[in-house]
Amino acid sequence: MNEAIQLILFLVLLAVLSPLLGKYMAKVFMGEKHMMKPVFGWLEKLVYRLSGIKSEEEMNWKTYIYGVLLFNLFGFILLFLLQMFQTYLPLNTEKLPNVSWHLAFNTAMSFTTNTNWQSYSGENTLSYLVQMLGLTVQNFVSAATGIAVVLALIRGLTRKTTDALGNFWVDMTRSVLYVLLPLSIIFTIALVGQGAVQTFSHYVKATTLQGTEQVIPLGPAASQIAIKQLGTNGGGFFGANSAHPFENPTPFSNFLELFSMIIISAGLVFTFGYYMKSKRQARAIFITMFILFAMGLAISLWSEYGHNNVLNVAGSMEGKETRFGVMNSVLWSVTTTVTSNGSVNAMHDSLSPLSGLVAMFNLMLGEIIFGGVGPGLYGIIIFVILTVFIAGLMVGRTPEYLGKKIEAFEIKMAILAVLAPSIVIKIFSAIACSIPAGLSTLNNGGPHGLSEILYTFSSAAGNNGSAFGGLNTNTVFYNLMIGFGMLIGRFGIIVPVMAIAGSMAKKKITPVSSGTFRTDNWLFVMLLISVILIVGGLTFFPPLALGPIVEHLLMNLGVTF
Repeated sequence: MNEAIQLILFLVLLAVLSPLLGKYMAKVFMGEKHMMKPVFGWLEKLVYRLSGIKSEEEMNWKTYIYGVLLFNLFGFILLFLLQMFQTYLPLNTEKLPNVSWHLAFNTAMSFTTNTNWQSYSGENTLSYLVQMLGLTVQNFVSAATGIAVVLALIRGLTRKTTDALGNFWVDMTRSVLYVLLPLSIIFTIALVGQGAVQTFSHYVKATTLQGTEQVIPLGPAASQIAIKQLGTNGGGFFGANSAHPFENPTPFSNFLELFSMIIISAGLVFTFGYYMKSKRQARAIFITMFILFAMGLAISLWSEYGHNNVLNVAGSMEGKETRFGVMNSVLWSVTTTVTSNGSVNAMHDSLSPLSGLVAMFNLMLGEIIFGGVGPGLYGIIIFVILTVFIAGLMVGRTPEYLGKKIEAFEIKMAILAVLAPSIVIKIFSAIACSIPAGLSTLNNGGPHGLSEILYTFSSAAGNNGSAFGGLNTNTVFYNLMIGFGMLIGRFGIIVPVMAIAGSMAKKKITPVSSGTFRTDNWLFVMLLISVILIVGGLTFFPPLALGPIVEHLLMNLGVTF
């Protein structure tokens, strides 16, 4: 009963608070008065003055994407160098050595692309300075980059006969100052109140009951946890991520972290609605996301609470924290994979095969069910464009979305955005399964081993960052392959999205008529869900059949790997 109440409260709060946050963010990005303007308005002006930004100047899509790429390149180089020279920098209380070049490349690419894949254990690898100046800063700006890109797309869809899509530097600054920073401060205080650590002290040594020495890691963790969840980053300060009691001490902190990883992504859907001056359009997208989220959650809960023929129990607790239980572990696994968050409070490697399939399929869809802060919305808009195009073919008329014609260029860019992560998942997984470097560190054989590899590259391509486990990826092969997978999964979508934004902004808006195909009703919601599932199914059913589906069937016969 307690778990059911928690689940209902989570879903109700998501539905109630998302429109409120969405309205607030719309005011922020439209330049209207809002509650945080008196608090951080002076800082926004100071940032523009010091950096020479002309906030009133807007950019076309090429200038905008140039700013995105240049800024992220600078962030990648800075984070890479911080790791390579860690030994010589301050706040290295435990005298940790420099990071290897291939791990530094992987980690820099990971946090720059908002993936936060970790081929290392944070408390044993990175100093306090690198965690704060490198990782935490990237948690803010990589999330702000995603928000900025979706704002450019929104303007492209809602403006007419223009090439102006806003100013990247202004959008990013406002995202950090008025959305991410205030929420992170509040959330950090709440986490510290629950027992999450926030200190610069040395690690503590303790003597166990057996008389052995144990090192207890500490650090400024709470502040990084706050932004890792709110910005759908997900990287843990400690290796065990949100299963670690210093990151996630109590059931209440668990609920807060769960809710924080989805609320901004959900709120941005309603920000879109306020830009369009159409709450119905926003509700249609939100309901689509909500239904897909609920479907995956229902399948995962049914599978986890079902009887396990291998362990001969129902509701297996293997790989789960006793303080959270089955429901909270499953809710987290679904929420973290639909939001491109990637944090974990249980071992995904220990999930039942069907629960693992749901988590993996969420990644494979491109993180469009709520998704990351920004990428989730522009990802599902790609599928909206495809759905409108398919519906137009069915009725024999030119497809339109929000009064603008969808033409060959937009469809080409949309297909490119869909194919980019799919290519990474299937081709990179095939390579890893075919050579010794990809198989040598695999912990399991059979379909479960395949699932571990598939999940790894699905996580990289979806910029998620979670892992099945059971596969040691801190090797030259995996660090490089995953790094390039994250790069393609991020910018292989951002560039086509910006091209669509630029193309749509130049078009006229056709007035609504009796022949207009509506995109704000239940018919469109069902069509959109069908297109998403069909595209995902056709693309990924063969590898899923060889992995988790075969494993599920064999598990029912008592066979495990």
